Amino acid sequence: MKILLVYPQVSETFWSFRHALKLAGRKAAFPPLGLLTVSALLPAHWERRLVDMNVQPLEDRLIRWADYVFVSAMIAQRKSTQEVVARCKALGVPVVGGGPLFYGYAQDFPEVDHLVIGEGEAIIPEFLQDLEAGTARRIYRSDLHPPLDSTPLPHWDLIRLNQYASMAVQYSRGCPYNCEFCDIIVLNGRRPRTKSPEQMILELEALHRRKWRGSVFIVDDNFIGNKSRVKEVLEEIIRWQERMGRKFSFYTEASVDLADDPELMDLMVRAGFNKVFLGLETPEPESLKECGKVQNLRRSLDESVRIIQNHGLAVMGGFIIGFDSDPPDIFQRQVQFVQSTGVVTAMIGLLTAVPETRLYKRLEREGRLLFKASGDNTSTEGTLNFVPKMDREKILEGYRWVMDTIYSPQMYYERIKAFLESYQPRAKAVLEKNDLVTLLRTLWYLGVRDSKEARACYWKAMKDALFHYRKSLADVVTMLVYGYHFRKLFWSGSSEESGT
Repeated sequence: MKILLVYPQVSETFWSFRHALKLAGRKAAFPPLGLLTVSALLPAHWERRLVDMNVQPLEDRLIRWADYVFVSAMIAQRKSTQEVVARCKALGVPVVGGGPLFYGYAQDFPEVDHLVIGEGEAIIPEFLQDLEAGTARRIYRSDLHPPLDSTPLPHWDLIRLNQYASMAVQYSRGCPYNCEFCDIIVLNGRRPRTKSPEQMILELEALHRRKWRGSVFIVDDNFIGNKSRVKEVLEEIIRWQERMGRKFSFYTEASVDLADDPELMDLMVRAGFNKVFLGLETPEPESLKECGKVQNLRRSLDESVRIIQNHGLAVMGGFIIGFDSDPPDIFQRQVQFVQSTGVVTAMIGLLTAVPETRLYKRLEREGRLLFKASGDNTSTEGTLNFVPKMDREKILEGYRWVMDTIYSPQMYYERIKAFLESYQPRAKAVLEKNDLVTLLRTLWYLGVRDSKEARACYWKAMKDALFHYRKSLADVVTMLVYGYHFRKLFWSGSSEESGT
């Protein structure tokens, strides 16, 4: 059997980092970890090839080569997925679809021959057996959340690692919290399941053997969902990093109660973590109550950010506008919060009702749903897919103002400065050859060719880092590269005149 694994193109979004990748000399932010793992679940005697459309085009000759095309996608890849399916059907090659996109949008893909909906370890073995026997059904669906001890090592040999800005591994699935808008508990359940420390070391060693050095994203939606287990794995990673001479730096996603556990923060930093993404959502307590974000109500959010950054973990934050309980001044308050806390990478999105979530079902009961979400919650077109309590145009206008404000060069620089004042870097920076190239590119494109206002802020940030916060220089350069991408997406004063 010949299988072509296809990862469709990701729409230009906050997390696509398309403009930042130009400066870093990479083609995509992250590898298609799901498909690389699916490949490892296929029979060893099957032939397989992989096309990540974010780094290379999908050629018709490759589609014709395959007996089946396996497509895995997220909601933000919906448009590209539709195009891939249409091309495969035109060439007479059957398609198998899996991933989060098909969980909530299966009915939008009637042309897909086989749908695998749920966690692969629970479904794929049966599907492959039926496929070989010629008796495969159209839909395979399971709500089971199997233990992760059967999850195989990804097939890293199917991609060129140097095309990506960061590698990715998964430690756990599931989250103990029950936020109304979140589909993670729908997809992966509320009981966090983890890999063993031995499995995690094998995953890191697999990347090390492939000559990867530098950044590794642990893709868990809540890395600290099982605190006792995560401390065990961190202690093992610390020992491994010491043996290997500290080749990797890590970042991940976690809940804000990380700030309550100094031991956990210390272990993360000693293991090589330097960044963490937190779902902060909103400074408005009533909106937190509305969405069931109880963990954020038990503590001061701004103080939690400062504690975590003071421990050596740069905080990236997720925020939401559009709750029924949002007051009229929510736009100004969101800006004030991210500026005062120094959350430099602030993903402020519009509230989106994703299929199967508690929010989606509630709004459906209330007759307030309008259309299915696009998957990009930072776009004013494919989000806010319901009738809000606040005037819709006021929300959209306020949201545009927020993004235009926080990603203007001056506000972005002030946020970097606030971050540097609270950040205490402790993890040793892991530098690779490409980092020097990236630095030289920023000097030219951001320090010489960018707009006058952006250039001025670039040099102020570099001066601050070099003269006052030298240990944070690598972090500042990364933030400046990210800032270029965010300006291109959100700042009204951005233009392509710089030639980058």
